[in-house]
Amino acid sequence: MIDSGATAFVLICTAMVMLMTPGVGLFYGGLVRRKNFISMIALAFIAFAVVALQWVIFGYSLAFGSDIGGLIGNLDYVFLHGVGMDGDGIPDLLFMVFQLVFAGLTLAIVTSAVAERVKLSSFIIFGLLWTTLVYDPLAHWAWGGGWAAQLGALDFAGGTVVHISSGFSALALALVIGKRVGFGQYSMEPHNIPMTLLGGALLWFGWFGFNAGSALAADGLAANAFVVTIIAAAAGALAWLFAAWIRGKPSSVGMISGALAGLVAITPAAGFVDPMASIAIGAVAGIICYWALLFRMRKGLDESLDAWAVHGVGGFWGALATGIFAVAAVGGVDGLLYGNLGQFVIQLVDAAVVVLYAFVVTFVLAKVVDTALGLRVSEEEEYVGLDIAQHGESTQL
Repeated sequence: MIDSGATAFVLICTAMVMLMTPGVGLFYGGLVRRKNFISMIALAFIAFAVVALQWVIFGYSLAFGSDIGGLIGNLDYVFLHGVGMDGDGIPDLLFMVFQLVFAGLTLAIVTSAVAERVKLSSFIIFGLLWTTLVYDPLAHWAWGGGWAAQLGALDFAGGTVVHISSGFSALALALVIGKRVGFGQYSMEPHNIPMTLLGGALLWFGWFGFNAGSALAADGLAANAFVVTIIAAAAGALAWLFAAWIRGKPSSVGMISGALAGLVAITPAAGFVDPMASIAIGAVAGIICYWALLFRMRKGLDESLDAWAVHGVGGFWGALATGIFAVAAVGGVDGLLYGNLGQFVIQLVDAAVVVLYAFVVTFVLAKVVDTALGLRVSEEEEYVGLDIAQHGESTQL
């Protein structure tokens, strides 16, 4: 039975989540040098386009088809066979496309790892393989009836599936592709911080569809998810801002990064925790993700748009926080603070397995693509900039 109110709500939320993909492009684009601005925005759109076709052809079936051994879905829904306009509450087609925009966004986040140095053709091949072999299995584990769901792991809107996977995959990919030419030797300052702030604003806005929409109905659970999303983002923004202020200047990039850290951390918990818990979840996320960024800088890792520090570390904390702060009055499950140690252990196991799987499989895929095709552009193309070298376009007036 189709509910028109729920259907309208999820349609709007789907459009909001889609807006997050260009938001990622603008956020990343402002952080790179001007000669690579177009490239970063284009990578986000291309990632979305690649995933959209993969998803409707076979990706959705791998994620949400009938369970095979707790690991992957079967091929019942290949080419959207049997996915129609009927459904329980919302049309099956709408649920499919709501999940599609999540998948497209996740690959867009991974582009952080290859900023200013990736060969476009190689990235397309890598993106297709990564979505098939990393994202689709993780989506099945959490939401398609896989082993994590069977274990009782909680992930309301994608803490493990979207954020841990993209963050730790970005770290693995960055290690394989290597540092940009001149990294650590001369300045590579962001060329347009207002653009990054605009991208962050689009992400914050879209996140309401991301989290509230995961209730799949316009109900009290969606309202709770909406409210905790606001609170956690605000707490994360201020926590990062003040932590950075202690060390130096309270930068605007740090503030918006803290907001994103809070948003990442509340994502798995949004349907399980109450508003007061979201303050702690967001604030802790802002601080630990800032520490992760400082650690990355000390180690000289060129994952400089910080998908790992914000999405990977923030997602891991969010998964654990769900097991700590969950309360049955919201989502039907209590966490550690309410006497349920078992749920915290389940969350820890789930998050650790996702970290290991995403990192190892991504590292192997990146090595294979690099060996077969080469992940990087030439040093000359990198010097000229990918806008001209890869796209034949320029932001120069």
